[in-house]
Amino acid sequence: MDRLLAIAGIIDLMNEKIGRTVSWLALFMILVQFIVVVMRYIFGLGSIMIQESIVYMHALIFLIAAGYTLLHDGHVRVDIFYGAATIKRKALINFIGVLVFLWPVCLLIIIVSAKFITAAWAVREGSPEGSGIQAVYLLKTTIWIFAGLLILQGYSLLVNSWAVMRGIKADYDHASAVGGGGGETEGGGL
Repeated sequence: MDRLLAIAGIIDLMNEKIGRTVSWLALFMILVQFIVVVMRYIFGLGSIMIQESIVYMHALIFLIAAGYTLLHDGHVRVDIFYGAATIKRKALINFIGVLVFLWPVCLLIIIVSAKFITAAWAVREGSPEGSGIQAVYLLKTTIWIFAGLLILQGYSLLVNSWAVMRGIKADYDHASAVGGGGGETEGGGL
């Protein structure tokens, strides 16, 4: 069990670093949007590439930081059973949630998007605009990265939940091990 928890800790640390890094895109995205507005309404200039970069950054924030959000128990959850549950009951709900919902949905995303992503790579799909970003195929690939990071973080949640259910750990809040508090917000979770 120690080895499984160690792997879970590595996954937690990885998603923590990825999430914190990607979160800087939010600030950069705001600055770029400000530049677009100033260029358009003050100078009468426009740039399709800069405008498309905002869409790329927005997508990256949501897709690449999904594992980080799960690490910090920030996903939407229906709290009918979870909200008032004991720590062990929450661990059981998370354990079942990973096996029944998270992993199957992630696998479905990978399978369904395969044709979509490989077709984009086959033609090196770019922007329909000539002066746009010619890397749509790379953006579409982040769908697989999204699913992969969620699968890995699901493994961590599964192992930590199992450890709580077995009494090996007192709390399943593995996010605190990587510097976050996690699990303290309303409506968080899987």
